[in-house]
Amino acid sequence: MSKTAKPDAPEFRLYGRAQGKPLSARQQGLVDDLLPRIGLPESGPVDAAELLPHCRRQVLEIGFGGGEHLAAQAARAPDTGFIGIEPFLNGVAKALTYIDAQGLENVRLARADARELLPRFTDASLDRIFLLFPDPWHKKRHAKRRFVQQTTRDAFARLLKPGGQLRIATDVKSYADHCMSEFRQDDRFVWQASKADDWRIAPADHITTRYETKGLGDCAPVFMDWVRS
Repeated sequence: MSKTAKPDAPEFRLYGRAQGKPLSARQQGLVDDLLPRIGLPESGPVDAAELLPHCRRQVLEIGFGGGEHLAAQAARAPDTGFIGIEPFLNGVAKALTYIDAQGLENVRLARADARELLPRFTDASLDRIFLLFPDPWHKKRHAKRRFVQQTTRDAFARLLKPGGQLRIATDVKSYADHCMSEFRQDDRFVWQASKADDWRIAPADHITTRYETKGLGDCAPVFMDWVRS
């Protein structure tokens, strides 16, 4: 398979806010100074192994929110590279504070819509992908805005190495049903649950975030793990 970037990536409209309240002076300083140093290249292929050559494994988190999960996972596994993509500026700034405070050297960030960046990632370059509590877009007419679609399913299949892991978590029943419908029909992904507790109980390596504890959804968190065949 080619390791070059995919040409003619479609343009996407970003729904929702790109920024909230003004950043603090420290946060703005980190956005100005630290983010460019740990950012992704602005053009061309994105090769996770080249970005983090000292790391044995490469992990992507899409929509990392405030970065709590991303930073905690990175601190727990310093020999693993973590790439985070998040369009919301305040979330990026918050993640930068964790990275700076903990001196994490195995994290790279991008403030972007992941749908635009994924086509630039090289084939079979990731060991794991996290998509945790994405915006569910509850209304039927907004379902096309959900991140999980056939196009992103195809992207995950292309990017994950054989045996690579995908975890999606949500606390919205309709989104859980939507994800199950998308992935159960795709034999490139092998469902890992053998009993109900496998998706009802948080996996041992899961890190709970403040957003998750707010319980804004309509069901208890559901954890869906698949492996790339």
